[in-house]
Amino acid sequence: MNFKGTLSTLILEALVREPSHGYRIAQRIKERSEGVLDFKEGTLYPALHKLENEGMVESFEGIEKGRPRRYYRITESGHGTLTKDRAEWRQLSRAVTTILGEA
Repeated sequence: MNFKGTLSTLILEALVREPSHGYRIAQRIKERSEGVLDFKEGTLYPALHKLENEGMVESFEGIEKGRPRRYYRITESGHGTLTKDRAEWRQLSRAVTTILGEA
């Protein structure tokens, strides 16, 4: 897994528990990263559309507080990709931590 693909993995992780709309996905990532990761619409929505085109998420219309919203949910394929990405990230993280620990 490369660093460029990290946003897709974070989006899939944000959708594991329940479907959500883009703004809430961005807020979850920001909250869980303690403010370190703050993705704007110009970054988030292209990643969501790419995940949808790849079959990792699917979207549907919903209403929240009287406003129409586009919600996203992770698919079975997305779950499989997330499982693989988690394992790759753990391996990469261990390797970098080992190297930096030696510095």
